[in-house]
Amino acid sequence: MRQINIYITTFIILTFLALSFSVNANDFVVVLDAGHGGKDYGALGVSAREKDINLSVAKLLGQMINDNINNVKVVYTRDDDRFLTLQKRAQIANEANGDLFISIHTNSLDKRNKKRKTIAGASVYTLGLHRTDENLEVAKRENAVIELEEDYSTSYSGFDPNSAESYIIFELNQNKHLEQSVELASAIQQQFITTAGRKNRGVRQAGFLVLAETSMPGVLVELDFICNPTQEKFLASKSGQKKLAKAIFNAFKEYISHYNIDSKAKDIKLAQNNDNLTTSDDGNIVYKIQFMSASKKVGSKKLFKGLDPIDFYKDGATYKYTYGRTASMQDAQKMLQKVREKFPDAFIIKFQNGKRIK
Repeated sequence: MRQINIYITTFIILTFLALSFSVNANDFVVVLDAGHGGKDYGALGVSAREKDINLSVAKLLGQMINDNINNVKVVYTRDDDRFLTLQKRAQIANEANGDLFISIHTNSLDKRNKKRKTIAGASVYTLGLHRTDENLEVAKRENAVIELEEDYSTSYSGFDPNSAESYIIFELNQNKHLEQSVELASAIQQQFITTAGRKNRGVRQAGFLVLAETSMPGVLVELDFICNPTQEKFLASKSGQKKLAKAIFNAFKEYISHYNIDSKAKDIKLAQNNDNLTTSDDGNIVYKIQFMSASKKVGSKKLFKGLDPIDFYKDGATYKYTYGRTASMQDAQKMLQKVREKFPDAFIIKFQNGKRIK
């Protein structure tokens, strides 16, 4: 009898844990990555250290999300002063089944650079092939942390953070989750200007290992330049850190509003839930399949892999390419299946009066 009671008790506990897990399984998971840490100080100012600034902003941001948005789970790659490899950071994000990855960093220039004490501004990066030497240098500096690891050449398949040739791999990966990443990056950059009062250094692309290793949309933010004494003072202050965290929070809130987070649905399911709004062209609302983004207008039709008809629209400086058009969500779903055979990250978007609506 006692043994039966033990079985019953165990069953009740396991059932409770399973139910608890199922309640949380639908959470939208955002992974906050405070760059550097432990023996890796990151960039240094006169008195401030990058690793401390990054951690403080990450924790403030996480607290804002927890306090203000339901059905979002915050996961930190680190919540204290510890050293983590880039692989470990990505592993934490992937094992948490993250839906979004935000890596927080502080910028700097080489001590020999004449602009070191005057340069200022925030920038947000998505994964891609660097288009300028400046972007490459930022990627090299952030990736150089792997040199603190033992036998890093083996761990990262021969990747050399100081070799420009190693970065060619990001040409192949740059379109992975690019649409969502650029959407978030643009929102954060705008908030850095309006909420945190930072000089605008734009949305950029570069080859960051920590973004390449994660299997979700992601951005890497550079809050400002710690090598500039004026910006260092702002970065190290509690008021400055709160403004920076608030800027990222506002952008995240805008980004998350495009998703039905109660069912962890992405753009496609959000469109499904609104299907009753659109059944014909009479309302000037049509569905299209977005499958590609590019910083320049695509010159070769070969890149479309045989898809036709193709259209595009501009979002800021980004060209966004779409396939087909229909007033029926059912037909859009069929088109999506076709496009995803060639472009797995494609998704459904809606247009009204020639403009995209969300």
